[in-house]
Amino acid sequence: MSVLLDIFGSTFIGGMLLLLIIKLNIFTSQASFSSDNELKMQQNAKTLAEIMNYDFRKIGYNFDGTAITVADKDRIEFWADLDAPDSTGHGTIDYVRYYLLDSTHVTGTSNESDIILVRRVNNEPEVSGPSLGLVKLEFSYLDSVNNPTADLTKIRYIKTEMWIEPSDPANNFVTGSKDPVFTYWEFTINPRNL
Repeated sequence: MSVLLDIFGSTFIGGMLLLLIIKLNIFTSQASFSSDNELKMQQNAKTLAEIMNYDFRKIGYNFDGTAITVADKDRIEFWADLDAPDSTGHGTIDYVRYYLLDSTHVTGTSNESDIILVRRVNNEPEVSGPSLGLVKLEFSYLDSVNNPTADLTKIRYIKTEMWIEPSDPANNFVTGSKDPVFTYWEFTINPRNL
């Protein structure tokens, strides 16, 4: 009889240990996936910020007149010399447009809120890459004393705010629902030639 109790007891304890190991393994996998998702969001935000930073810093470079032609909350258009200078010290003056396409243009993601930022230079075809998890983007325009302005001739700073979510949100291990995870990135650029 005591042998039978020992077998049942050791089976019960072994089963509990096995369940704890499985639960730990699932938790570790979920934590690793969440961490990778957050890292990917931060990298995507950094990539978008670097692209815009490169172009925005050159607004008005080698251009006489009002360099910014459109300054909306979700769109900006401007003149800039984006190319390396030629033998005369000047490149070509480019007309650059940044605008958004809604979620109907996004493919390859399960996040229904994703939008696409389009960068178009001169009359070249639209260059729109993947969404990179971008769900919201807002431009604000400030004058020389950091007050908001709508006057194109008084814009001295461009403030950009981005919200980025995972392209494929994962279910939370505990609740079973999608986690409200996002990255917020804000930067203000002072184009030297405005």
